[in-house]
Amino acid sequence: MLREKYRHRIDLQYLKNRGVKDLETEGLALLVLDMQDFFISPESHAFVPSAPDLVPVIIELAEEFEMHDLPVVYTRHLNTEENSRMMGRWWRDTIVGENPLSKIHSMFDTSWAGVIEKSQYDAFYNTSLDELLHQLGVKTVVITGVLTNLCCETTARSAFVRGYRVLMPVDGTATMNMELHRATTANLAHGFSEPVSISPIIKSIRGMNAH
Repeated sequence: MLREKYRHRIDLQYLKNRGVKDLETEGLALLVLDMQDFFISPESHAFVPSAPDLVPVIIELAEEFEMHDLPVVYTRHLNTEENSRMMGRWWRDTIVGENPLSKIHSMFDTSWAGVIEKSQYDAFYNTSLDELLHQLGVKTVVITGVLTNLCCETTARSAFVRGYRVLMPVDGTATMNMELHRATTANLAHGFSEPVSISPIIKSIRGMNAH
């Protein structure tokens, strides 16, 4: 039985056969947000049902970036009592460094990528992400990870207002239910992020590097 968790691959029919226009590998970077056991492990109270199936999908994309010497940046969400701010008020049980579930899932090889710690939904807020991307000459960011409607959406909007082209593939993020996922995708497609899937991005990268 097809569970709800990955039904967006089928439901969002308007993405079928949609390509990525004018995509260039120069200035392209992949952001992998908060793929931590806190969200991926069924043992966690914050478990996202679709997150485990997202792991091999993002790994395939990350490996494609690595193969073509394109930058990949992982984020790890961590909170302290001092920096949690409204996160602590809203969620109460935030992700602290002492929690073993706070680690990035072991299947991700972060040894060749950048890892940035963040304390808010926005991966740019009080982090070195913007500075790092500028140093790398990044102009376009592909945003993946969890949760679609929280950290991914907030980071996508923040990247846009900083002048980055934003691609947030609909099969590259996950959240608690399909209603939230679809609503975020529709919102971002109306002025922030181009609605695509991972496959055309991979094909575009391979095609550009085949010449």
